Amino acid sequence: MALLMVFYQDMKERLVYWFLFPIIAICSGVLFYNNVMSELFKTSLIINVCFVIFLIFIVFAYSKLKLRTSIFDAFGLGDGLLFVALAFTFSSISFLVVFVFGLIFSLVMHLFLNNRSEHKNVPLAGYLSIFFAITYMAHWLGIIKSVYNL
Repeated sequence: MALLMVFYQDMKERLVYWFLFPIIAICSGVLFYNNVMSELFKTSLIINVCFVIFLIFIVFAYSKLKLRTSIFDAFGLGDGLLFVALAFTFSSISFLVVFVFGLIFSLVMHLFLNNRSEHKNVPLAGYLSIFFAITYMAHWLGIIKSVYNL
């Protein structure tokens, strides 16, 4: 439900309530922890957070060196907070695969919906949250066999 709220708020106002991100992290972390051993949870969480920090650093460097602008003009705070919250979702390989496909999904969605929006910026947090909500639904419906064991 929190993922859908992020999607709705980001699409409508490009602002998301801050308390939704800890809710997403806690709920997805509990689901992940309950489906794996505690050692795998800790290791995956460390790897996922390191990947997210690396990705944010790359965006920071690209915005400074190539775009010559502030990171906040190229990347929203809500996007970064959602990245960190999503680090609690799945095991490392599954997280990397779902996250990359989520970014591709976000690009495709933005290309299709760009003409209908009055905003210039990309609602990345909204697109990613709807993609992860779809991934969870596919897992719960048995379409995706396991997102926790890879």
